[in-house]
Amino acid sequence: MGRTIRIFDTTLRDGEQSPGCSMNLSEKIEVAKQLEALRVDIIEAGFAVASPGDAAAIAAIAGIVKDSTVCSLSRCDEHDIDAAWESIKHANSARIHTFIATSPVHMQYKLKMTPDEVVASAAHHVSYAKKYCSDVEFSAEDSCRSDLDFLCRVFEAAIKAGATTLNIPDTVGYMIPQEYAARIRYLREHTLGIENVVLSCHMHNDLGMAVANSLAGVEAGIDQIECTINGIGERAGNASMEECVMALHTRRDIFGIECNIDTRQIYRASRMIQTITGVGVAPTKPIVGANAFAHEAGIHQHGVLSNKETYEIMTPESVGIPKNAIVLGKHSGRHAFEDRLRELGYTLDRDAINSAFEKFKVLADKKKVIKDRDLEALIGAVPVTGEERYALDNFVINSGNTITSTAVIRLKKGDKDTAERVAAYNGPIEAAYRAINKIVGRDIALRDYSLKAITDGQDSQAEAIVKIEIDPGELVTGRGVSTDVIEASIKAYINGINKYFKD
Repeated sequence: MGRTIRIFDTTLRDGEQSPGCSMNLSEKIEVAKQLEALRVDIIEAGFAVASPGDAAAIAAIAGIVKDSTVCSLSRCDEHDIDAAWESIKHANSARIHTFIATSPVHMQYKLKMTPDEVVASAAHHVSYAKKYCSDVEFSAEDSCRSDLDFLCRVFEAAIKAGATTLNIPDTVGYMIPQEYAARIRYLREHTLGIENVVLSCHMHNDLGMAVANSLAGVEAGIDQIECTINGIGERAGNASMEECVMALHTRRDIFGIECNIDTRQIYRASRMIQTITGVGVAPTKPIVGANAFAHEAGIHQHGVLSNKETYEIMTPESVGIPKNAIVLGKHSGRHAFEDRLRELGYTLDRDAINSAFEKFKVLADKKKVIKDRDLEALIGAVPVTGEERYALDNFVINSGNTITSTAVIRLKKGDKDTAERVAAYNGPIEAAYRAINKIVGRDIALRDYSLKAITDGQDSQAEAIVKIEIDPGELVTGRGVSTDVIEASIKAYINGINKYFKD
């Protein structure tokens, strides 16, 4: 057996920094559980010093995850490192990941430090982190625009101070594959002690080469790939976990490399991130896009029907896309319903199953056939537990192209109280949202709205995604599903409000 590459997932840290991709505590915990089910080696759970909420989420994840290393990011700063350790100290396996910029432009304009001061800071803070944690990763931010000999010097200092992993990130997505590979080879040949540490890559996708650069790094001696589910992340995103993993898996003949990922959990992880963040993937997205295993051209269809290998280099089942062997409908029983949920990768407690089954029966009265995507939409990425602050009781909409739209909305507040308000505006959905604002007593701003069909057919459920701003600068994502597009839109708005008050 050849080398085994470690997969370091930073969906909860770098991925969440993507605009509109923020998650609340319960969502982060569900994502961490799914990453553990994927058998990710390291979960970067957040940046503890960023906020008390981030620190609390990292600590909660550290207390739940048993099989993956839980990592917290910190700058080369003692206060940052203290916060990072405090958040992960109860993890079964803990890592502190500390970084400082090493490129001339960053040192001069951001850090306002000399090269000698950067080397001293790297050495001191790796040593400081080492007193807390035996597993310390050091990153040279913007290393791909750094002088190579200076980079060797910084890395030697970090190794001597006790770093166990060195990260060579392409912070601005500047590299091309052969250039990055050459940089890794140079560092391996000119850095004292580098053979005793794990080398890591963290690639951004500004030029669309994050995955290619990661794989080029692996061929040049990289031992760990840092990536995110669906490639989410700042600007153009990060290297896509599913693409990196399936490239290694499918092309073992070229790479001769293994990784520990359970590829059958990939689709579930991708769908979870899409649902939580409200950020979908393109139909042509490799591995997890809707068209990834679709064959429309007649010659392709003929080939696939004769032998799948004619046009499929991997199977849908290998990444966890389920075969819908059982058709669910209004006469389906609880046993079939629970079996299908398990096949889709859901592990729900008894209360959540009871709630989901009730919703399923209501939906089955409206739809003849319940598809897997319907079930996923029914449950959501994070099963609702506990009491929601607001719930839709009923609504009445009066709308047309010659009148001003009006909406009468009644919401339940807790178990007993209800509140009803009316509002008018240019369209029915905006009128409904204004009526809800009156009930909540907040001037909530709608910043983004999307609506799509979950499945094909005229009885498809609609999925509405909203991004709302309640506190200045803070976006909350809400999601609603219904066979009625207006009801889905109202539920999405209420869902976002409930998530805000739950955080």
